[in-house]
Amino acid sequence: MAAPVSPVARAPWRAYGSWTQLKGLLRCLCKPSMAENLKSTPTAGDDPEGRIKSSGEGGEEIPEEIGHRAKKFKCNHKDEEEQNKKLPKRKIVLLMAYSGKGYYGMQRHVGSSQFKTIEDDLVSALVQSGCIPENHGDDMKKMSFQRCARTDKGVSAAGQIVSLKVWLIDNILEKINSHLPSQIRILGLKRVTGGFNSKNNCTARTYFYMLPTLAFAHKDHDPQDETYRLSPEVLERVNRLLACYKGTHHFHNFTSQKGPKDASGMRYIMEMYCEEPFVREGMEFAVIKVKGQSFMMHQIRKMIGLVIAIVKGYADQSVMERSWGEEKVDIPKAPGLGLVLERVHFESYNRRFGNDGLHEPLDWVEEEEKMTIFKEQYIYSTIIKTEMEEKSMVNWLNTLPIHDFTATALGMQSNTTEPKDDSKLDSSDGGKIDSD
Repeated sequence: MAAPVSPVARAPWRAYGSWTQLKGLLRCLCKPSMAENLKSTPTAGDDPEGRIKSSGEGGEEIPEEIGHRAKKFKCNHKDEEEQNKKLPKRKIVLLMAYSGKGYYGMQRHVGSSQFKTIEDDLVSALVQSGCIPENHGDDMKKMSFQRCARTDKGVSAAGQIVSLKVWLIDNILEKINSHLPSQIRILGLKRVTGGFNSKNNCTARTYFYMLPTLAFAHKDHDPQDETYRLSPEVLERVNRLLACYKGTHHFHNFTSQKGPKDASGMRYIMEMYCEEPFVREGMEFAVIKVKGQSFMMHQIRKMIGLVIAIVKGYADQSVMERSWGEEKVDIPKAPGLGLVLERVHFESYNRRFGNDGLHEPLDWVEEEEKMTIFKEQYIYSTIIKTEMEEKSMVNWLNTLPIHDFTATALGMQSNTTEPKDDSKLDSSDGGKIDSD
């Protein structure tokens, strides 16, 4: 006999009361407001990062918090897009190397396309690579551009420094160099303080001058004798004369438009010497190094020109001391081909900011190898090749006899053998120039 079936088993809805009561319960469960609440109520699985806090009694806070968070995330995404369109500008320095042959110096002359300068090509590359907007190229003050040292027409550099504000785009050095000729390279980049100025923060500059040693042969020696070799005795005399420049002197006779009463003509030379000679392409060359706080227009070339004139026998050594006095002295200017800005120094800046944990010292140790390679490939080779083809030093040596090293100031004014300024586009050998 089968077991009797209970009323609840026959009709499960009876467990909820009468049929009328069950229909009322279903209508209540299916109300839109309750469905929305059930749908919007977050669970632990919806918040893996644990950002949503548990609600208080009644759960009113959770829907409001979720809505606020969603709005904030949308706003951040919009800001990110705007940031990608225009990156923040940052103050940096660029380590530059260039061969100056074919250029009218370093400094740009906006509006003049006839005389091309190093900065013309640099600014063009900065714009094309996307580092600066185009209008900054027309007005360089907008990017706070400053060079550490200006260089004359034809003068090269292995360690020039410029400071400016740019957008720090990805692969910035590679992109800039892709728009530069091979004889101009950006070798390094470093972030600096917002108020950094490459000219004003530079404490010293080191130049070298590469020349054929036949420049030191006696005036009676054939100036075109490429077999000439510098003797140890002559090299020692050259270094004694170069050492006389060390210290503070008034170099008004070594530049143009400076008078003996002009205090800005006082310059401090830290060291100056000639290195051991070496032979390239059958001709002997030597390198003269000079380090000073700053140099005026043509100063280094005239310092070397006077030493050559003394060693060759055209001028007496007393002319050097006389040149620092008030008397006007006729001093020859050596060719610009061999002059190279080797490096610039920032000792004071490095002591203050180099180890502050935020900035790097401006010493360029890691870039030394790149600088050496560039000098060998583009600077030394260009100087040697040009000298052997154009004989700029030999031709200049032939002009030494026309200089009168005993002329008085009155005689110099009435019959000068050298123009005041070769070209208004010639820049300075150094950096702290009054006209800069």
